[in-house]
Amino acid sequence: MRNPKRMLAASTLVSEALVVFFATLAAYGLSADRHTAYLVVGGVLVLLCVLGAGMLRSRAGYGLGWALQAVMVACGFVVPMMFFVGAVFAVIWFFAVRIGDRIEREQAEVARRLADER
Repeated sequence: MRNPKRMLAASTLVSEALVVFFATLAAYGLSADRHTAYLVVGGVLVLLCVLGAGMLRSRAGYGLGWALQAVMVACGFVVPMMFFVGAVFAVIWFFAVRIGDRIEREQAEVARRLADER
């Protein structure tokens, strides 16, 4: 049985990695002096999102996911639209974790009831 919480959270982080990639390109393209720091920081954030998705078997992965949500909102200081996009992803992350927990509990309850019937 697949872990629904991990699947929802991983999907969120991978989607976020794609958005960060394109936001990085936007920040670089809109910059008057085209700072390569935007590319480096954006690349690191993309890698951290993908790494976080892979680390979701442990609590550290979820901690990294929460930290990335805060960083994404803070990216709004560089690309103002990221305030909105980061907040949207933070809400999606919250519900992915919360609903994933609920689905896990319900699956465990159904499995327990089926085992009791046998």
